[in-house]
Amino acid sequence: MNFSNKCSRLFGRFASHKFFPPLQRLINAIYVKIFHIELAEFAPSASYPSLNALFTRALCIPRSINPNPIVLISPCDSLITQIGKSEDKQALQIKGMAYSIEELLGQKLDREFYYVNFYLSPRDYHRYHAPCDMQIYEVRYFSGELLPVNMPSLHKNQHLFARNERVVVVAKTPSHKWLYFVAVGALNVGSIVMHFESKIQSNAKSHNISYTYSTPLSVKKGEELGMFKMGSTIVLFMEQMLLDVPINQKVKFAQDIGTYA
Repeated sequence: MNFSNKCSRLFGRFASHKFFPPLQRLINAIYVKIFHIELAEFAPSASYPSLNALFTRALCIPRSINPNPIVLISPCDSLITQIGKSEDKQALQIKGMAYSIEELLGQKLDREFYYVNFYLSPRDYHRYHAPCDMQIYEVRYFSGELLPVNMPSLHKNQHLFARNERVVVVAKTPSHKWLYFVAVGALNVGSIVMHFESKIQSNAKSHNISYTYSTPLSVKKGEELGMFKMGSTIVLFMEQMLLDVPINQKVKFAQDIGTYA
């Protein structure tokens, strides 16, 4: 285990610890102030029994989901850091820095994919949702590093997404097109949680593992898939995708971001 993984595990223990209530309320308030967290849609900061509970806060006010089946929604609150179509099975983590999609996903590909990168900062809502109706066929866990995924780190570290710990959800859209939903770990991410597969234990195992489903798991657009226990990145790959949002735009979960075939 490298230094960043050790630090992340230690921070995860701190964030999960329930301190004496007055101290916990102070810790929560300081975190909210430092990162300018808006809690209008969430419970008050003092109500969370640990810092991790604050990180993984659930929405108290539901957001409406566009019922149009071909409309793609943002899976999370985030900043869009890159959009494109792969070339020679390569995608960009940031402008000018490519990585192998096959290495990231752990499989050979016979076609190119459209992709979009969603960066979750420490201030963002940390749960992620299905961007469209999905049939899940497999989930893969890859151990790896836990390098930061902020902009300076994206510019500094080559092949960052493929080096970091990650969970890959292999699915199909209602039109039977392949979709890959990749949750990338980062520094201080104590865990990547997938609600539909409790056996996924990130930042805990030193080997890769996958789970396949003989009967695909049906997930509706907007349904909660899981959560990060701190900020990180989602990378979405689809065979067909037409996005209506630009790079460097902030998006919210449930916001319309384009269409797919």
